[in-house]
Amino acid sequence: MAEKRRLGKGLEALLGRVGISPEPELRGTVEMVGVDTSEEPTQSKKIDITKIEPNPFQPRKVFDEAGLEQLAQNLETHGLMQPIAVRQVGERYQIIAGERRHRAALRLGWSEMPVQLYEADDRQMAELALTENIQREDLNDIEKATSFANYIAIYTGTTHAELAKRLGIDRSTVTNLLRLLELPEQLQEAVCQKKITSGHVRALLTLPEWEQTEVAAKIQAEGWSVRETERFVQELRQTGEAEDPKNPEQTLKIVGQDGKTRAVPPQSEQVRQLEENFRHYLGGMKVKLIQSNDKGKGKLVISFANHAEFDQIYSILCTPNRAAG
Repeated sequence: MAEKRRLGKGLEALLGRVGISPEPELRGTVEMVGVDTSEEPTQSKKIDITKIEPNPFQPRKVFDEAGLEQLAQNLETHGLMQPIAVRQVGERYQIIAGERRHRAALRLGWSEMPVQLYEADDRQMAELALTENIQREDLNDIEKATSFANYIAIYTGTTHAELAKRLGIDRSTVTNLLRLLELPEQLQEAVCQKKITSGHVRALLTLPEWEQTEVAAKIQAEGWSVRETERFVQELRQTGEAEDPKNPEQTLKIVGQDGKTRAVPPQSEQVRQLEENFRHYLGGMKVKLIQSNDKGKGKLVISFANHAEFDQIYSILCTPNRAAG
């Protein structure tokens, strides 16, 4: 049996120090730190392809069929340029890196496949599965977040900072992805089906669940950008209402006491002129005059972005005997 090399501590050692090349779509994105020259490279051997199993900690269950077919054609034409990396477990072998190549070889009906043996514990196997997932462009953020959550569930006590350090990514990346799992299942499914992006739903996290669902429906129906969604949510949280990004002059979304979002009629020319007068009086501050009905009921909303703008508004409105501008 070929000699097995032990994988060093940490994911960087797992991928780089033993000289394991990443999958083709990962090449150039995983930092390779060089082969450990203290030992001779492991000689590859051919083994029964049916004895090779996927990484048991691999959360990825769906593989792109077109990509696998293309890879199978490349293998048939050029052969396997590099053995896949595996660890031995009893009489069988588990893939450390190279699952796509293994699947492509199965399609071609290969009976044997070149492998290179390494020693890796369960935690290193789980971390390798994670790093492959977070770097694949065809995986959505819900799938990545799920893989993080599964890891933390297995290795209890692991903090976001510790996991980020082990994977070589920012702590904020771990935290922001895991927050997506707080969304309603239907929104998570919408991200998985690419009906809405993770950037959109991330902007909705600060809203109540019922509002998340309603605003998400508007995003899909009207094609809001992430920036438009962020502005809408920010205004909704600050004032209780927000303009429709695609048609701000005609449709205003208001959250009523019944918890429903409803549209109000377009502004009249008189209301727009009054808003302009208020803006002029307040030195250019953002002002929204909301007319709820034809009996004079409504709301005047003055927005400010910082302490200085608040102080300016306070000075204008609360200074005694100030002459109207």
